[in-house]
Amino acid sequence: MSEALTDEERRHKERTAKHKEVVDARIAAAKVDKGLVLVLTGNGKGKSSSAFGMVARSLGYGRSAAVFQFIKGKQDVGERAFLSRQPGVTWENCGEGFTWETQDLRRDIATAQAGWEKAKRALADPAISLVVLDELTYLINYRYLSLDEVLPPIRSRPSMQHVVITGRAAHQELIALADTVSAIRDEKHAFRAGVKAQVGIDL
Repeated sequence: MSEALTDEERRHKERTAKHKEVVDARIAAAKVDKGLVLVLTGNGKGKSSSAFGMVARSLGYGRSAAVFQFIKGKQDVGERAFLSRQPGVTWENCGEGFTWETQDLRRDIATAQAGWEKAKRALADPAISLVVLDELTYLINYRYLSLDEVLPPIRSRPSMQHVVITGRAAHQELIALADTVSAIRDEKHAFRAGVKAQVGIDL
């Protein structure tokens, strides 16, 4: 014989049962199966890390991914050291560092455009399940690439291919195109307290 529920337990059971009904109904109503465009923007830390986490998630299902790392492509990061060695991952460094490091506008534009040509090939390849365009927002904001160059290949990609775009200040056209947008807010950062970038956390 089961013990009688307390009032708190009974209320909890009623609340969670109602919540389950709502969630189950939403799941049942979701019928569309399609490739998604996700934009991860905002001034907070973790946009690229989230994108690379989706690369790992895709690999877990035996799918393939291509990463195009613009702007900070020259910087060594742990995700690249690990993921670029995994079967099913293509990783392209499409940048030579932050603009304040390179200080060469023509070279930065040429590097960005060369990287975009590689990215366009991946966006046309149905064998690639996930394409990450890391720091792409900067190329648009700095006018290294135009929206007229960027949007059509994303729109015309294979129907089940997912695209993740990262970077601060995402253009409204990218946000309008996206299925999912997350804006990561910067509340506090160790760097502003004089703490250098930490291996395994920032790099």
